[in-house]
Amino acid sequence: MSEPAEAIGKVKPRKSRKREPSPLDEVISGIGAKVRLMRTRKGYSLQQLANVADVSAAAIHKIERNGMVPTITTLMKLAAALNRPVSYFISEDEEGDKPAVHTTPQARRTVFTSIPGLELKSISGPYGRFFLAGAYAEVQGGSESGPGPTKHPGEELVYLLEGELCFEFEDETVTLAPGESVHFRGDLTHRWHNPTSKTAIAVWMALRPI
Repeated sequence: MSEPAEAIGKVKPRKSRKREPSPLDEVISGIGAKVRLMRTRKGYSLQQLANVADVSAAAIHKIERNGMVPTITTLMKLAAALNRPVSYFISEDEEGDKPAVHTTPQARRTVFTSIPGLELKSISGPYGRFFLAGAYAEVQGGSESGPGPTKHPGEELVYLLEGELCFEFEDETVTLAPGESVHFRGDLTHRWHNPTSKTAIAVWMALRPI
């Protein structure tokens, strides 16, 4: 049977295939959710965050709803206002939204540090979702935190497993032996060093400021 006259020469449109989201798409789409999560944790309204970050409330609203991809400048402003590194907003969280993170010795991630002789391996969950950070620390003999004292927000707790570590505070010096610990507020002026030639091993915890 022949085709109806009106159908001759017409081509049926093909249904377009929906493109599968790429890893990059997933990272970009996660930026807004992370901005909103950290904003609400801080107790900021859109306008309050806008004032602190020097970014318009309308732009933040669009970013949180994935209606706009922030420029690197905008993302840096938001990161600084929310006290988080830029990497937190663009890194892939392999643990998803699991409430508990299990870390084996083989899975410990290297934590960057600019201090020579200090090696840190993370024993805690991803940055941003947890306030407590922990690391397995190896401090080479003679290593120190720096030429001068420092202070910062948050708290630190150090439990020594092997060797010896010395912590100097404003009016006190604490020398740790294996099995001993020291817990202090980060805004207390402090410095540390390994006074021996042997490597010291410690569990080093830090409470991140909200």
